[in-house]
Amino acid sequence: MEVLVTRKGQVTVPIALRRKYGIEEGMKLIVEDSSSGIILKVIPRLEDLVGIDAGKISVEEAFKILDKMRSEDRY
Repeated sequence: MEVLVTRKGQVTVPIALRRKYGIEEGMKLIVEDSSSGIILKVIPRLEDLVGIDAGKISVEEAFKILDKMRSEDRY
C-alpha cells in the first residue's frame, strides 16, 4: 500500500490495516528502524493483555494494586 507523507511527517495508516490490527484514534505505535525499512508495531492495550484472568479484576483495580506494589518497593 502506498501512503503520502505530509509536510509535518505524518502518514495515514490505510483503513484496511487499521481494522486488521485494531488501530484506533489515540493509540500509540512503535516505530522501528530496520535494515529493510521502517516498521510500525501496535502497542497492545492493557485491556487486551488480561488473558486467563479476564473478568476477575477491573483495569482500575489492577492499576491500584500495581501502584501500591510500586510504592512499597520504593521504601
